[in-house]
Amino acid sequence: MSDSEPRMIEILRILSAHDKPIGSKLIAVELREKGFNLGERAVRYHMQVLDEKGYTERKGYSGRVITELGRDKLEKGLVYDQVDFVYSKFEEMIYLTDFNYMTQKGNVVVNTSTIYDESSINILKKIIESGLSVSPYINLNEDKSEGKIEVTTLCGTTIDGILLNEGISSQPQYGGLLKIEDYKPIRFEELISYKKTSLTPLDAFSSPNRTSVLDVIETGDGIIPANFRLIPGVGRKRTLDIINKLDHIGIGGVIGISDEGRDILGIPVPEGMVGIAIVGGITPFRAVQENGEDIDIKIAEEIRNFNTLSPITTKITYHLKPVEHDIQPKISFLLSKSWNLIQQVNFDIEKRKGDIVANVSYLKRDDLDETLNIMESLYNDNPKYINPYYKVLDHPSDDDKVGIATICSLSIDGILINNGVICNPKYGGLLELTEPPLFIELISYNGSTVDPHKIFIAKDMTRITREAGSKKILASFKEIPYISRDYAVDLLDTLDKIGLSIYKISKPRELTYNAKADNYNFGIVAGSGLNSIAAVREKGIDIHVKAIEKLMPFEKMDRL
Repeated sequence: MSDSEPRMIEILRILSAHDKPIGSKLIAVELREKGFNLGERAVRYHMQVLDEKGYTERKGYSGRVITELGRDKLEKGLVYDQVDFVYSKFEEMIYLTDFNYMTQKGNVVVNTSTIYDESSINILKKIIESGLSVSPYINLNEDKSEGKIEVTTLCGTTIDGILLNEGISSQPQYGGLLKIEDYKPIRFEELISYKKTSLTPLDAFSSPNRTSVLDVIETGDGIIPANFRLIPGVGRKRTLDIINKLDHIGIGGVIGISDEGRDILGIPVPEGMVGIAIVGGITPFRAVQENGEDIDIKIAEEIRNFNTLSPITTKITYHLKPVEHDIQPKISFLLSKSWNLIQQVNFDIEKRKGDIVANVSYLKRDDLDETLNIMESLYNDNPKYINPYYKVLDHPSDDDKVGIATICSLSIDGILINNGVICNPKYGGLLELTEPPLFIELISYNGSTVDPHKIFIAKDMTRITREAGSKKILASFKEIPYISRDYAVDLLDTLDKIGLSIYKISKPRELTYNAKADNYNFGIVAGSGLNSIAAVREKGIDIHVKAIEKLMPFEKMDRL
């Protein structure tokens, strides 16, 4: 892709944010605000290219609009750019928040979701009355002709914006799942960093059965979505005062605030900083989803004037108890856990013997024959993209179940390192098999507690067994120092011949299927051992997906 591609993507973003045609003058102004120094003439050139590609359409002298093809391009976009855009979007929202809590006037950040059953409003109200929301202030916009209701709620990012207006820098760090026991917040169970992901963290955890908000309300035990940010320690006292004042006007959701440099809810807090946990703004909507209702959840979508919102209830009884600063085990991030397995890989390429890293997933023993048939058929149809190795294992405690081990792509990192080549796993991604293939989602291994491929499977984002249209498969992106390229390529070619699914080896500074390696490195794209497992799940077989589970001798594995 050319150097002008990021500018074109940004132009598409600007057009998508307007509901009427706009011209090059306005686009140039908005581009400058986003750090792109393009004059009107340059903008017109880029717009002409976008017209030719079918991404935009001229509307007389009024300007241009984005087409459906353009929206599709924007959605897939430059994923390497998108992983930075998610964080920058939140920074933009924080900056645009100008709400004055003294006058209760100004702009706030909102989430707008769509429900399709009026009874869902009662669930929303129930959760808000429990205090498991940022605010009771909402807006309901009913469209009776289409049988839907748009519900706008306050996003927790508003609090970051309010703090910034008071001169306190609040830095979003993680979105995740927080464990509650007896109404007491205990520890974050899962986390994803706001940086280096194309999915917002709470969206990544929005798949079914990940939260249990209703259980928290009814029994005091469960899992809720929550966010975590850091502020400078010197701002702690003032922040507490602001949060107290916000609480009195109906803006809250703060779960806990750490002491300076003290860990909280299992998250390490650096010296000189303070950690703040806030309930996820989508928490009431997750309760609706848990109840089996249809809902379209959107996160931190836009800026709205606070006066467009009104309280759905004035009766709020906080269910959660204060956070106790007892010592919780620090959360272990995926890459830290993975490196210890990677380090133990001792596969000998010449002898084709030795330990590799395996995923192990579990299913009913009665479904085993059908599962193996699906896996074999998948490999026969897609030998380039599917790793053929597997091993059937006994379940550790249930005779009615069996495990299926497949080769984890982190084995490749271990094999290269064992042969003197530095290889760093960078992203787990969802790869669409267009021509050329393109990553349409990426989540960094660094800063996540859960394997990205498990997230894509849980959200039903794969299309591996699809017969019509482009397939969407699981792949990982790794980077290797350029100085070792020749030797690394020889090793990778051999691994590909063995069947470890090496899809692409890039050149320096080359976008590799829409992903980008750091300077002085080159990228490789490898297939995931979970592709065959995801395919089994697509066929309706109940299989519990697990990743990066154990070491296993390669020579003891079977081949499809």
